[in-house]
Amino acid sequence: MKPHPLSSTLIVACSVASLCQAGSAAKAGAKDLSPVLIEAESFENPGGWVVDQQFMDQMGSPFLLAHGLGVPVADAVTTVTLPAEGKYRLWVRTREWAGARDAQTAPGRFQLLVDGQPLPTVFGAQGAQWHWQEGGVVEIRGRQIKLALHDLTGFEGRCDAILFSRQPDFVPPERGEALASFRREVLGLPPTPENAGRFDLVVVGGGMAGTCTAVSAARLGLQVALVQDRPVLGGNNSSEVRVHLNGRINLPPYPRIGDVVAELDSGGRGNAQAAALYDDQKKLDLVRAESNIHLFLGVHAYKVEKEGRRIVAVVGKDTRTSKDLRLSAPLFADCTGDGTIGFLAGAEYRMGRESWQETGETMAPQEPDKMTMGASVQWYSVETPEPSPFPECPWALAFTQASCERMTRGDWNWETGLNKDQITDFEAIRDHGLRAVYGNWAFLKNHSKGKASFAQRKLSWVAYIAGKRESRRLLGDVILTQQDVQEQRPYPDGFVTTTWSLDLHYPDPANTKFFPGEEFKTICKTPAIKPYAVPYRCFYSRNMENLFMAGRDISVTHVALGTVRVMRTCGMMGEVVGMAASICKSRNTTPRGVYIEHLPALKELATRGVGKQSVRR
Repeated sequence: MKPHPLSSTLIVACSVASLCQAGSAAKAGAKDLSPVLIEAESFENPGGWVVDQQFMDQMGSPFLLAHGLGVPVADAVTTVTLPAEGKYRLWVRTREWAGARDAQTAPGRFQLLVDGQPLPTVFGAQGAQWHWQEGGVVEIRGRQIKLALHDLTGFEGRCDAILFSRQPDFVPPERGEALASFRREVLGLPPTPENAGRFDLVVVGGGMAGTCTAVSAARLGLQVALVQDRPVLGGNNSSEVRVHLNGRINLPPYPRIGDVVAELDSGGRGNAQAAALYDDQKKLDLVRAESNIHLFLGVHAYKVEKEGRRIVAVVGKDTRTSKDLRLSAPLFADCTGDGTIGFLAGAEYRMGRESWQETGETMAPQEPDKMTMGASVQWYSVETPEPSPFPECPWALAFTQASCERMTRGDWNWETGLNKDQITDFEAIRDHGLRAVYGNWAFLKNHSKGKASFAQRKLSWVAYIAGKRESRRLLGDVILTQQDVQEQRPYPDGFVTTTWSLDLHYPDPANTKFFPGEEFKTICKTPAIKPYAVPYRCFYSRNMENLFMAGRDISVTHVALGTVRVMRTCGMMGEVVGMAASICKSRNTTPRGVYIEHLPALKELATRGVGKQSVRR
């Protein structure tokens, strides 16, 4: 296994191109007047700040987040070398995320320290959208300076980048391609991505589905690139989200399918528990033990290259260094959950609920709509030997004795965004979940009639990586429906046995009563099913010739997604996709060709399995 090195070197570069040069540039020297950009995620020491990459496709970059649960986090610190001494105008790209009534109560406030001295401007207290907030003019004496991000609240302050300019009339671009081009230019990034290698299979997404896909294919002899935009594997089963594995494995018609899932399973049960229960290291160790897997952690895939109906490469951005990497292969597996690779490639997809007129599903609505299942922001508290204060949160959701949730932990049903777009609105969806958690906890601690029972409890963990359930579903040669599952309709290519109920989520009416349109809790409807073998034809795109998918973005209706989306089931999909990819290589065929011409070979592999013992035989 060849890991992708995560560089801790700060990216600071001065453009030598003519970027908005002032009239005196020729006299002063273009190099000295070029802006200097420092990406916050590349700080040498992030301190207590964390890298948040969840919204890169919408706002253009990872950023540092001060996730301190109401306690200011330790400073993020780095050293910068500027081209010259003198006066610089300074900007910080940030936003006021919570819709605070005034700047004094905005939750995400922070300062920028230059050589230990705080600038008078407080950042993160104005402007609801991502923007460059001007920080005034600073006098730099000595070219090397120390910068620090100093959190003031512990409540999700966010810093994308810092910019210095010696040009008095320079204004940085705000968004879109203009901002992206500016970043590349000023950081001195090459115009083309670095060649990260050619592989037999590129798997994008390191949740249970993607990890099992990579392991399965690697054990069958393929050189596999596994691309994951977080520093850990497991997705919703990681310590970042903390959902336990559900669904049964190792069932007929192919009892060996599920062996890899079992190897990755920590055995822990329960949501929103201590980090050790989810055993991130076990997943990393298992993947790193596979010599055929090339692991790219902290790399966000954001672009595809195509030739006709085939993907030839994906391009990913290193979330710490901003470096672009190009990974090519004859086969790709979209295990992103959001169907990102398929979407970028032009694969056909659906998002939202189909109508019952279209599908005949009794659980479908009368009219189609955009509703999806939501994303969970789970949390828990712990007992403390002494009273533990918690600050007021006037910017959070407002609670009363009637509307508050008297609890010490929030499980899966602390779920938001069912009526929003789970891709384009995802930052707002995650942030709404945080506003609900903090607002409720502040009320319980400071104002509820039972506040004495919460006095010696403090928030110990709140997820900032939201656990998403549904967004795009890529369409395959079969679109699984409610009737397929409930009527046990047989398919000749049924491989992955789903056992979970048709578990669909809806806003909780009791929550809607107090927060109409702003619900943060859900209920579920769970008609039980008998074990059912999902067809392989749900696991590849019907219009992109070399694209597999595994996980919650497979070819199903909204209703059928309710049963297949749990993680053990998703992991088994990955095992089958890895098997099919090995047949594509050995028989020089496509994912569809496996079904049409080589289904017996896939059945033979599924019978044997790809567990450690199976591949040794």
